[in-house]
Amino acid sequence: MELLKHCMLCPNKCGVNRYETVGVCGAKNKIKLAYYSLHMWEEPVISGDQGSGTVFFSHCNMKCIYCQNKKISIDGYGKTISNKRLGEIILELQGKGAHNINLVTPTHYVPNIALVLHKLKGKELTIPVVYNTSSYENVGTIMMMNHLVDIYLADLRYFDDQLAYNYSGCKNYFENATLAIDEMFRQVGSPVLDEKGLLKNGLVVRVLILPGHLEDAKNILRYLYKTYGDEIFISIMNQYTPVNPCIYSNLNRKLTKEEYDEVVKYALELGISNAFVQEEGTAQESFIPCFDKNIV
Repeated sequence: MELLKHCMLCPNKCGVNRYETVGVCGAKNKIKLAYYSLHMWEEPVISGDQGSGTVFFSHCNMKCIYCQNKKISIDGYGKTISNKRLGEIILELQGKGAHNINLVTPTHYVPNIALVLHKLKGKELTIPVVYNTSSYENVGTIMMMNHLVDIYLADLRYFDDQLAYNYSGCKNYFENATLAIDEMFRQVGSPVLDEKGLLKNGLVVRVLILPGHLEDAKNILRYLYKTYGDEIFISIMNQYTPVNPCIYSNLNRKLTKEEYDEVVKYALELGISNAFVQEEGTAQESFIPCFDKNIV
């Protein structure tokens, strides 16, 4: 694929030939997969009662120092597979009763994924496709998924670009992410639910509240509501879990109940109604998939 010979898929714009070497993300030209399974811990409109068919791709174009999935995102754990094998996995998950196919951290493999979905979508594959992303994306890359993705499950991780650089090594995160999210919304539009209350089409934006950064989270919520109103779902997340020792002391602890409640209260004051909130107990390592059980 020509796009991988001078890779500019994400805002890092490395320009490397991934058939010969790797850029910031660490991915080569072939798909590398860490894990796939039915996953019950997404938002209710995605997981439902049977689970979301999650496909965890190895590597990532962000380098979050607090990443829960460091083993696969940064260390690159996983197995190289063919495009054909990815298609088989997708259909296997559908056969197990998955409500949707959930592509987790897919950015650096978009050309490969697009080829697979073009063959399957609307033919053998009849359930929605979810694109699960950090949103550190190029608009052009998201455009490649037009008509192939039904649901975008997107983070809006930082309002403050300095935080993005300090914690995730990203430059101009907010601008890149918001432009990408605009394109996601253009493609899928307002939420459409089926008769069971599961999302068929739409955009869910996740806001992970980092300990000590309540104002950043509030700024994100204000931006999202001002821009989209109730035309998207907003997921306000308390599940930050410190799993790697960090030089920033605030990241070595969990979010307190008081901090979370303050942000949720702010969301209510803004008038946000299409939102998901989390109960206590979600910030646990037990919710992180066991990637040692490599079933690819």
